[in-house]
Amino acid sequence: MAATMGARANEPPATRTAGGVVAATITFDDFYHAHFGSVTAQLCAYTGDLGHAQDLAQEAFYRALARWDRLVRYDDPVAWVRQVAWNLARSRWRRLRTARNHLLRQRRAEAEVAGPTPDRVAIDAALAQLPANHRRAVILHYLADLPISQIAAQEGVAEGTVKSWLHRGRTTLAGLLDENTEGVCDV
Repeated sequence: MAATMGARANEPPATRTAGGVVAATITFDDFYHAHFGSVTAQLCAYTGDLGHAQDLAQEAFYRALARWDRLVRYDDPVAWVRQVAWNLARSRWRRLRTARNHLLRQRRAEAEVAGPTPDRVAIDAALAQLPANHRRAVILHYLADLPISQIAAQEGVAEGTVKSWLHRGRTTLAGLLDENTEGVCDV
């Protein structure tokens, strides 16, 4: 598709028509190559990120290609591309601002969450002192609410082995937490 436009920066040289009017016939490819650099440079100055500026310019030119039949009749199609690119850049800033505000709200909410209780710290410390297989069995059974059969299948051992790990883990935990071991029952 060809366009008749007045001479602009970075465009192919103008030619004289039969009526003496200065015009240039330009295809979308020529239009793209003539203006991509200048639109990208403007966006780079605005966003401060060359890669993102190139992406924005690509998107604007992509949208121009989809409407090239109409744009080719505009007095200044590059103005339309430039406006679309700037709108895309502004939309990016709005999205970033919204995301930043969301993160700030999340951080404030997280900052208000109370820290672990002394009991929780003691339990975590005691769990860390258990042998790995006992610790996994206790955590999977009491925290993840998995039945003994499922723990046995996951660990690749017999159910009796899991019961033994649970018993030994509870007994060790009770001793570490200064609990009375008489209250520890079997599974």
